[in-house]
Amino acid sequence: MTDRKAPKVAVIGAGPGGLAAAMLLAAQGYRVDVYEKQSVLGGRSSELRLGEYRFDRGATFLMMPHLLEELFARAGRSLDDYVTMKKLDPLYSLHFGDTVFTPSTDEDQTYAQIERLFPGNGAGYRRFMKEEQEKLDRVTPLLQRPFQTFGDYLKKDVFHALPKLNVLDTVYNRLSNYFEDERLRFAFTFQAKYLGMSAWECPGTFTILSFMEHRYGLYHPVGGVNQIFTAMAAITKEYGGAIHTGCGVKRVLVKDGRAEGLLLENGEKVEADYVVIGADFGSAMTHLFEPGILRKYTPEKLAKKRYSLSTAMLYLGVDGPVDLAHHSVHFAEDYRRNVEEISKQGKLSLDPSLYIHNPSVLDPTLAPQGKTSLYVLMPVPNLLSGIDWTEEEGRIQALMMEKLERIPALAGLADRIEEKQYFSPLDWANKLDVHNGATFNLAHNLGQMMALRPHNTFEDVRGVWLVGGGTHPGSGLPTIFESAKISAQLLQAHDRGERPQFVSASMAGSGVSV
Repeated sequence: MTDRKAPKVAVIGAGPGGLAAAMLLAAQGYRVDVYEKQSVLGGRSSELRLGEYRFDRGATFLMMPHLLEELFARAGRSLDDYVTMKKLDPLYSLHFGDTVFTPSTDEDQTYAQIERLFPGNGAGYRRFMKEEQEKLDRVTPLLQRPFQTFGDYLKKDVFHALPKLNVLDTVYNRLSNYFEDERLRFAFTFQAKYLGMSAWECPGTFTILSFMEHRYGLYHPVGGVNQIFTAMAAITKEYGGAIHTGCGVKRVLVKDGRAEGLLLENGEKVEADYVVIGADFGSAMTHLFEPGILRKYTPEKLAKKRYSLSTAMLYLGVDGPVDLAHHSVHFAEDYRRNVEEISKQGKLSLDPSLYIHNPSVLDPTLAPQGKTSLYVLMPVPNLLSGIDWTEEEGRIQALMMEKLERIPALAGLADRIEEKQYFSPLDWANKLDVHNGATFNLAHNLGQMMALRPHNTFEDVRGVWLVGGGTHPGSGLPTIFESAKISAQLLQAHDRGERPQFVSASMAGSGVSV
């Protein structure tokens, strides 16, 4: 039972970061209340239901599950008690016309396939796996601690990592050092899209993304990634916390430069000792504070920040099975041109790339027996492009369906669709409060990394912490979970100074540590 005298924490947003922070803090004895505008948990990674079909709205896989297991252990729980994980083998199928590459975590098997499909590139793959392991080992400590000031760059772990960071290089250039075949370069650089960026612009540090997939594998939680957030909410409740869905926040109440609670959209005022913001960063800065309160994140300064790409989505309930891998990427014929059109020119490609999620081949819980829940993602520019997404809706859907129908396993797809929902960048903005429709939050360019990214401890208002893709260490589920861990630690360290007696008692009583 939570101590009624314990400090109260109000968490804005039941997305991955907000729920992870709520779980950790509730486990420490804090009185935690989570306020979520939507009727479902998970934010942009929530569950979508269309009739009898179920989908993940956003994220469709988990990498590095040991980090999630550690997060649950910090809350005194075991991930295995809440979520069943299935490892994917192969990782995905990558389609370059008639060439299909299906790598796995088995290095010997992947090496043999590379030599068969892309002769002479196997040695580069071996070198990539060796050198990127060392790079990840050095970078990981930087992703697990805060960068609040430029003094944080003067620590030993930064100097140890610096020779391997490749921040002045790009992901594409780094992979060009390993592979000669352009298709193979694309196979190891498309992961920059997880950050909503072009591999030709994304800092070279992020070659670790493809390495993490090849080294640690990809996992599917039965029922979808959204089940992870259902578990976090359940654990928060087990420790006495509360989750309020369908309950939006209108304002963070601020007095004398310090947060003192929330004003809900229903008019109710909620007192809180601390506030954790897990809402989309740009939307939170735009809407959650009275004009004049913020100094660092004014509308003018927000407009100067760089934002990620967006996505056009099709969620399809399909009659019958689909003979595609759990994850498949179907590259544009001219992939580089496709990426430049959406990232630099801000226009729609006539030759798009598609990502298709077909979890029904592994997980029968997502669709009626013998049928398929199919998720289709097409990277597109965000709202800053000026594209009229309402006017273009019909053309975009037709383009996506045309490309899908050209895939042999999906021939005749249109006649098999029983349920369908289309989701555009405008929908991301208007329905899920994603600023500029930038699905992957703030971009990860050099000027928006580490201490140059919004800090976990919010500077403009005391008593506020940030979690999620818009703060350090960045977007993507593993790093979002790290942001929650970092911010929970910082909040508790701050609280230790204000209420040392409570912090000591809660830590001793819980048997777990943030």
